[in-house]
Amino acid sequence: MANFFTKLFGIGKSGGSPEEAIQKTLDGVLDHGGFNLSYEVEETEEGFLVNFSGDDAKLLTSKDGLLLDSFQVFIKRMLQHRFADKKIDLLVDSEGFMATSALELKDLADKLKEVVIDKGQPSYVRALAPRDRKIVHRHLALDGRVKSQSIGEGFCKKIKITLVRAGANPTQNNRAQYEL
Repeated sequence: MANFFTKLFGIGKSGGSPEEAIQKTLDGVLDHGGFNLSYEVEETEEGFLVNFSGDDAKLLTSKDGLLLDSFQVFIKRMLQHRFADKKIDLLVDSEGFMATSALELKDLADKLKEVVIDKGQPSYVRALAPRDRKIVHRHLALDGRVKSQSIGEGFCKKIKITLVRAGANPTQNNRAQYEL
């Protein structure tokens, strides 16, 4: 098993392109894991987008996309190891799951924001993975009446939504409050 991970991550190797490294890693994982999936790697302005499709695509998106998140973290770590001198962003999706999930998170954030504005008391979003927290924080940052803050320890953290105090600079408060 150690040999498998050495093949995937290499030992400080940075030869080849990030796209080739992504493809080689995914080929190895999908082959060894017995997944019936295909994928496309697309270079975007932000980094790379990996889009999965196939018979096992539902496995990736079940349980709120937990396996999809796992693929994203795994590939991102491989890229950080192999290309330590570069900042490479990565998004992993399967048949539009991420776009749908982002819309649902924004709707939830809007509902909780309205509760905070109406009642004047903080509201909390359930524990979320970093990519989901980023979506919520960025969406809430568009409204200067509220601010958001990640709270908790570990990979998944809750988000606390509160009113911005009178006289405070809302843009500065919102940007300073969240950590991914």
